[in-house]
Amino acid sequence: MHLVITGTSSGIGHALAAHFLARGDHVWGLARSAQPAWAAQYPDRFHAAGCDVAEWSQVRQVAATVGAAWPGVDGLITCAAVQGELGPAMTLDPLRWSATIRTNLDGSYYAIRAFHELLGRAPRRAKIICLSGGGGTKGRPNFSAYAAAKTGLIRLVETLAEELRGTALDINAVAPGAVTTRMTEEVLRLGPAVVGEAEYQAARKQADADGGSLAKALGLIEWLLSPASDGISGRLLAAQWDPWVTLDRHRDALAPTDVYTLRRILPADRGQAF
Repeated sequence: MHLVITGTSSGIGHALAAHFLARGDHVWGLARSAQPAWAAQYPDRFHAAGCDVAEWSQVRQVAATVGAAWPGVDGLITCAAVQGELGPAMTLDPLRWSATIRTNLDGSYYAIRAFHELLGRAPRRAKIICLSGGGGTKGRPNFSAYAAAKTGLIRLVETLAEELRGTALDINAVAPGAVTTRMTEEVLRLGPAVVGEAEYQAARKQADADGGSLAKALGLIEWLLSPASDGISGRLLAAQWDPWVTLDRHRDALAPTDVYTLRRILPADRGQAF
């Protein structure tokens, strides 16, 4: 496969690039920071691009470069993200809060918009996978910008799935679970006074975990890139909890439902009468 991955300098994006390169795939990695020396190890299969995904002109330029080198793109994975402004929302700098939204939400849309044409040239059904995160499906105190952006990203995935219905392209969001990354380190560094006691303790527990969540996230993303997931689109799938391994068996039953999507809960859904 020919894959474009954003955020490949660290975290899940870094792990994905290493995984697919080892598998024999071609990867074009986008990141603001310096990337590993994969180009020396995989000179014909890895390309690095210095790119701030929050800047449309930079993303568009990288897409033009990729288009000149590759006949098409089989998959786009948007991993580039920052936690940005953390702390009680009414104490935060509004401009840095907005910049957090731009990187996490605009950055994914820019990548999808820029590479859409190349995805349409793929010889098989193309795939877009966007990384969700904590706060995407419920309130997350002290992470307002990050959570708002991730919720918006999930709704973007649902909306684009509807707009792209009938084309040879699937788009889904992935909740990777508790994976230890530089974001975890940032929460530990800032401490409970900024992020809250619950978030701090969760990060401490996460940092001591065995890394099993990453393996599940990689497995889900690999499955979503495969023909097994063809026709499954507009969903938010949790790597740790959802039965994605067998989801293809229920493709037709899943299609007309709102299962694995963001929806408003009514009193009747909870057995209430108010």
